[in-house]
Amino acid sequence: MIRTGNRSGFTLIELVMVIVILGILSAIAIPKFADLTTQAKISAAKGGLGAIRSAVAIDYAKSATSGTVAFPSAITTALFADSLVPRNPMNNSTSVGVVAAAPAGTATSADGWWYISASGRAGAYSDGTQDTSTW
Repeated sequence: MIRTGNRSGFTLIELVMVIVILGILSAIAIPKFADLTTQAKISAAKGGLGAIRSAVAIDYAKSATSGTVAFPSAITTALFADSLVPRNPMNNSTSVGVVAAAPAGTATSADGWWYISASGRAGAYSDGTQDTSTW
């Protein structure tokens, strides 16, 4: 910092160094924040899938206590306490498609979730990049 008489200020070199340091920090931080968005979507999708699986298990237990053991034929809003199917953040859909076999881990669809009524198995559709087969 230069002081001349009553005036004081930063030199050009000091200002350039601050700009360079800020540039380096932002180059490191921005990719980290972009990855956090993806991880947040994956975590939210896992939470929604857990809610769907819980709803299926509760309906299965209700049918077992009534004497007819069966998984629900489809995932509907009636299975949820708030009457809402969770949103899949990977594709922003709440619809559930009934399928015969589990889709590939990165399969995409207009449906947010898939469900196999014969086994009660449910899963999430992906955005085409994330593997959902291990959820």
